[in-house]
Amino acid sequence: MSAFILSQLLIIIAIGSDLASFQFKNKAKIVCCLCISGVLITLHFVLLQQHTAAALMGVATLRFFTSLFTSAKVMMLLFATLSVLITAFTYVDAVAIISCCGSLLHTVAAFCKNDQRLRQWMLLGSIFWLLHNYLVGSPAAVLMEMLFLASNLVGYYRYYLRPQGLK
Repeated sequence: MSAFILSQLLIIIAIGSDLASFQFKNKAKIVCCLCISGVLITLHFVLLQQHTAAALMGVATLRFFTSLFTSAKVMMLLFATLSVLITAFTYVDAVAIISCCGSLLHTVAAFCKNDQRLRQWMLLGSIFWLLHNYLVGSPAAVLMEMLFLASNLVGYYRYYLRPQGLK
């Protein structure tokens, strides 16, 4: 099996965890699902030899895990700084900057105290990751981000936009 095919299979597995994540109301459950998918997505990028994205997703997994225990802004700044440093040291082309932007937005999301703000920042960050995944040629990762965005929007609607009588 080629590295590309294996990378796409890892993303297909990660999709399940991503879809589940935003159907929870509890921030801890959302973040646990994101940790699981983070490990799989990291391996996906390793197989595609996308070093910046792989390192950023590895840090993202640690970031989400850390955010289960703290929402301290100093930790947010630490992970944002790590994302910028990783991008600087692994920079090959502009695609690295796109993944860094997505990572920085997701960093802000991870350290939000409530799920509504987390969802909003994740939505913005996911747009950058969608573009990144398209540019690196990973169709399964593009599908994953599209489904992740849709799941986030459905969850946001269910918890924050749907009229009270329909809940």
